Amino acid sequence: MPLLVMKFGGTSVANLERIENAAKKVQKEVERGYDVIVIVSAMSGETNKLVGYVEGTSKLYDAREYDAVVASGENVTAGLMALRLQEMGIPARSWQGWQVPINTTAAHSAARFVSIPRDNIDAKFKEGFKVAVVAGFQGVSPEGRVTTLGRGGSDTTAVAFAAAFAAERCDIYTDVDGVYTTDPRVSGKARKLEKIAFEEMLELASLGAKVLQTRSVELAMRYKVRLRVLSSFEDTDENSGTLVCDEEEIMESKVVSGVAFSREEAKITLFTIEDRPGVAQAIFGPLAEAGVNVDMIVQNISEKDYDEAHPGAVTDMTFSCPINQVERAKKALEDAKTAGLIKYDELIIDTDVAKVSVVGIGMRSHAGVAAKMFSALANEGVNIKVISTSEIKISVLIDRKYMELAVQALHDAFALGDA
Repeated sequence: MPLLVMKFGGTSVANLERIENAAKKVQKEVERGYDVIVIVSAMSGETNKLVGYVEGTSKLYDAREYDAVVASGENVTAGLMALRLQEMGIPARSWQGWQVPINTTAAHSAARFVSIPRDNIDAKFKEGFKVAVVAGFQGVSPEGRVTTLGRGGSDTTAVAFAAAFAAERCDIYTDVDGVYTTDPRVSGKARKLEKIAFEEMLELASLGAKVLQTRSVELAMRYKVRLRVLSSFEDTDENSGTLVCDEEEIMESKVVSGVAFSREEAKITLFTIEDRPGVAQAIFGPLAEAGVNVDMIVQNISEKDYDEAHPGAVTDMTFSCPINQVERAKKALEDAKTAGLIKYDELIIDTDVAKVSVVGIGMRSHAGVAAKMFSALANEGVNIKVISTSEIKISVLIDRKYMELAVQALHDAFALGDA
């Protein structure tokens, strides 16, 4: 039988009424002839509640017990979904991570997949079961302990199952009806995309779009898993939502497919550092060890300050990072200075910035995208602080107060509202 993976997020299974609604969507796919693997998240708000219980019990908690508690939210949803499907006359059973088994590394709260053997679930399908309801976000370590996969783990679980079972498609049901050219709450001209390439979706997800978790898109791109993003709260058919697929499935792409943004950015500048081989490693090595995710990096041209007997040169280094990692970054740099690893005159932190990006696989074959982007921002009086580019992306750091204006200007400049 053809197989489909369907994933329902927390808002889609927030209460018994919504679980019943999700079960009806599963029923439709069973009636179309599919065997279905359903991946479920915890009911909306449950994971935060469980995390609160752990932190209220033990400030310096054992990560293994944290996972044991937090993973229970998905177990409840899986059992309730299986019961609802059974009440509808559909042969279904629930599966916890250890029962599949979903084999992961032992990195508790940040585990990664090792393998998902098919044998147990395939055996149940052969017995006549039509639906396997699997608790997302969790697995089992080599020691036999429950593990969790970190933020967005249920999305990643769904893609991993689609890859392991060679599913025809992986449908991600959420509270939006697809992937848009930008956030409709920022631009009323935002348009839902019928298709988007894996690379574009990966860039958009990493740049601030909240529709899909970055790790799940990475996995989908690696194993060529066709993803479909669609709404749990609307009637859907095989043409609903947005298909995330290989570039070859898209006949002709616009130069730019979407505008992404992130408010949670900070800019850090080190003034008057030595311009010598190894200085970048001396700066970014301690930041990496401190777990700081550095994004955009700019080094100025050296300012020469030397005589023949004492050659030397100095420069400035600017980079961006998530705003919630600023204190960690500051401490790492100050400790590196104290240890004599780096020298700088001043460290300036700007937390009032935002990152705005344009993304599109069409950039590979079209010139002038950067010029059009910078012109659109200049026409609105938006000053650019930092620029970063890749083959299919251009990002700029700007004052946060201009973020929505910049998004709207770029959306208009690239005519993303036009079909």
